Amino acid sequence: MKKLFYILTLVLPFSLFAQNAKIKIDVNRVVGNIDPKIYGVFMEPIQFSGKRMGLPDSMRFNTLYGPLYDPSSSLADKNGFKKDYIDAMRELKITNMRWPGGNYLMGYNWQDGIGPKNKRPARINLAWGGIDNNHVGTDEWFALNKAIGSENIVGVNLGLGDIQQAAYWLEYCNYPKGTYYSDLRAKNGHQDPYDVKIWDLSNEVDGAPWELGHKTAEDYVNLGREAAKAMTSVDSTIKLVASGSSYYEPTGQWVEWNRKVLTGLGDKINYLSIHRYWEKSPDYYTYMGQSAVDFEEKIKISADEIEAVRAMKGFKNPIYLAVDEWGIMSKDVMSVLPIAQCFNSFLRHADMVKMANFTMLTSLLSSDKAKGTFKTPLFYLFKAYSTNCLGVSVDTYVECDTFNTSASASIPYLDVTATYSKESNTVFINVINRNKEKAITADISNISGGFEGTAEASIVAGQQLQEEFVFGKRDQYVPVKNEVQIKNQQISHTFPPHSFTQIKLTVGKR
Repeated sequence: MKKLFYILTLVLPFSLFAQNAKIKIDVNRVVGNIDPKIYGVFMEPIQFSGKRMGLPDSMRFNTLYGPLYDPSSSLADKNGFKKDYIDAMRELKITNMRWPGGNYLMGYNWQDGIGPKNKRPARINLAWGGIDNNHVGTDEWFALNKAIGSENIVGVNLGLGDIQQAAYWLEYCNYPKGTYYSDLRAKNGHQDPYDVKIWDLSNEVDGAPWELGHKTAEDYVNLGREAAKAMTSVDSTIKLVASGSSYYEPTGQWVEWNRKVLTGLGDKINYLSIHRYWEKSPDYYTYMGQSAVDFEEKIKISADEIEAVRAMKGFKNPIYLAVDEWGIMSKDVMSVLPIAQCFNSFLRHADMVKMANFTMLTSLLSSDKAKGTFKTPLFYLFKAYSTNCLGVSVDTYVECDTFNTSASASIPYLDVTATYSKESNTVFINVINRNKEKAITADISNISGGFEGTAEASIVAGQQLQEEFVFGKRDQYVPVKNEVQIKNQQISHTFPPHSFTQIKLTVGKR
């Protein structure tokens, strides 16, 4: 069967090729250690209605209840979570899950979600609409993380909630025993503490138009300092995440928000959270190029702000970036390639980006109503990064043709990162060819040692950019690996148009 997403570049007409490019890596020039926490997911119960999605009001969909949590399903485990998603997350080696929100968090009372399910109150989902029966609460989220093998990242409600409730929640989760909430946890069947190490100080507090309990930067700093004081009194070992940028309105106030939060909270936190979703555009090169520039800018500027404020204030504690909401709705190849570009941005800034959470867990599988879930190129691309790109991110030089958009000039067609594992002496090179129509051949070398043995290439590509993924073609989405010959300690490889390629190589000795 012909692989729709696997193109044999040898049969492409010569006229479709751009000029040769050069890719040079240097395994001795380390950008930073890759923190496995960049391979995390985000999850919240978002209630979609027909009206919200531009469809008839009769349509209802919840991202949690039904797709992931459904005790009546034949696929449900003993906790009510569907095993197809759990197995998929284990295969992806998901390292952490951030919950319970998201916008939902800012109107959430954690005490509604503990104890016997038949006694939990039904509440209006203030952020997304609909009724929330609270059947998935603290203990259920922990059960899901345990099934996946992932770390818990919990966000506290400092929107409509308060500091005392945040401290009580931490007590419920982490305090060993002998207090009201630690003993209540034991009464609910969980004797041992959950020992959650990372806590978000709320969510998207700068999001004035949409967020419940929005605050000014000054008010958030004051609230955050008091929350940090109370929470570390319960458990002094926790790490805190401050709410950074999410509202990128035209005046650039997001930069000022980050500066104020860092200046006022920097001595209390370990991460600054930023959120960014890929900007859509009907124009291919704006979508692939300008959106990449935008995503990279949000990371670079935020990282630079951290370093500037730490130097200015003399903070001794390290502060890293947590891109703990990111992604794009992925139904076709046009949507998959931006995911690879986001991962490349994280790797390029591996010294500062130490946690990332893809939105959302259930989006990593596609679903057919009649036939169930299935794996698409998105799943396999995520897996290529999460299972292979560990160790360190190394310096990468790219020389290739470029393109322009209305807002940016000289954007390289090739977006490239490289990672190196000293233990296995293995390099993974991640290459996105953003050229819509032309394949690009590149000569690839390692400045510090060359390559040896046989290289292996795995490709995700597609001739029909906007053809939606379907259950019947699921076998065609599995990447096929090709051998690439190494000559004179380097390789030459042709990258199909609008494609992602990951090449595995062994480093030789000079």
